[in-house]
Amino acid sequence: MGWSKLVTVRKPWPATACALGVGLALVNHQAPSSLQAEPLGRVRRVNVPYLGPSPPAADFVPAIFWFGDVGMTNNYADVRVWYYDGYLKFVLHIPDRVLWNDQQPSSLTLTDWDAVSVYLDLSGNTGESPTEDSYTFVGQLGNTGAANSKAAFKGTGSGWALATTAFTASNTWRGNYPNDDVWDVGWQATFEIPFSSLGFSSPPTSGTTWGLGVVVHDRDDQAGTPIADQFWPETFDGLRPATWGQLRFGRPVYTPPTAEVAGSTVVQHGFNGSVVPDAAVGGHTICGGTMNAWTEWGDANYAGYAQFNIQNQWDVSDFMCFSKYYVTFPLTSLPPNVSIVGAKVTLRLFGNAGYGNATPSAINVLTVAEDWLESSITWNSAPYAAENISVAWVYPVSSSHPRGPYEWDVSYAVAEAIRDGQPLRLVFYSTDGDYHSGKYFWTSDSDDWGGTFRPALTVDWGVADTQPPSSPTGLRVGP
Repeated sequence: MGWSKLVTVRKPWPATACALGVGLALVNHQAPSSLQAEPLGRVRRVNVPYLGPSPPAADFVPAIFWFGDVGMTNNYADVRVWYYDGYLKFVLHIPDRVLWNDQQPSSLTLTDWDAVSVYLDLSGNTGESPTEDSYTFVGQLGNTGAANSKAAFKGTGSGWALATTAFTASNTWRGNYPNDDVWDVGWQATFEIPFSSLGFSSPPTSGTTWGLGVVVHDRDDQAGTPIADQFWPETFDGLRPATWGQLRFGRPVYTPPTAEVAGSTVVQHGFNGSVVPDAAVGGHTICGGTMNAWTEWGDANYAGYAQFNIQNQWDVSDFMCFSKYYVTFPLTSLPPNVSIVGAKVTLRLFGNAGYGNATPSAINVLTVAEDWLESSITWNSAPYAAENISVAWVYPVSSSHPRGPYEWDVSYAVAEAIRDGQPLRLVFYSTDGDYHSGKYFWTSDSDDWGGTFRPALTVDWGVADTQPPSSPTGLRVGP
């Protein structure tokens, strides 16, 4: 059962369409001919951490990725994912202006209402049709535990058929109440998929890669006026696993080459000719202020701000407080043909939300494959993450944790960017669940302390004996 909370939050966006066809026991989600943003030759990937034998996790830091946009008739989703010994878990937080579900759900029409579909292919993101290694898990809003409120499908070689694959789907919601025209705020969908249901007696080994797709279905009235699905990745076609993203078990761990450090390069905006654009998207430090949640918030731009906020929460009704940070470091000042011994990004913390009751934040850094413009980037137009690479804990300002620098290991991402001849594009976002979780940092536009508190990339490099490898040096996957 969902919580009831009356709120006064109020864009239309031409959502990425995903046609749904249901015939007999088949479900078909196909991508449109026009996509939101074409990845630059990169498959989107989520590196899923192992959080222990069973809950509660001593160090609860799931992976996170996102897709969609916030608007009058469109949905956005934060997707947290992790695994224990027994199962793989997905939790989606979905801002949604109006909530609708089927009071007498049918397993073949679940996606005609507010629902989520999770696609897995145990063979990876390969193949031109779903096989016996392909699975779909669907859960509809509301009616948790009701018969036919969820359904599993399995590939047939040409499509999908209903299956008896066991899994758990549950949800909560925030707002007035489903199935009326009073504006709501959103909902949370949770999936627990036992490894035993997929034929495993234990979790896959670190480094195992599956195909992954996630779709959010939306309905905003009783009549069922068509609303396009939102899905991840942008290339997704439910009948073609080769268009899906990747789920890789374990976080990436970079093992540096044996070369000794021959030099160190620091890249920081305004120093040594470096230009480091950065931008915040979301609610910034005031949760959007007086912005309309559905017609203004998703299109807010904060170009030129000297400060930014990184914030997330478990309560989707506070989505207007969610904030991400994008930054691009040029790598042209590095000498040619070097090997990356290590690299880190330093951000300077100066404050946080909720003084007195603030909690630590697990802030993820993820790579980005596409360019963006500081003058126009918004929550809705910002590129999706390419891959999550590392996490750092950031603590509220106190006598034991004063203001100052925090560091993220980006060695693997720098090696990859050099290999591809690209700048280092990053996005920072947290997996926090608590209220008052915002953490405030200085941007590239800050002139305080002579600009020395601006974000900085430090790269320790060695002289390579050969040309850079065709894949990032020293990548392995940890738990």
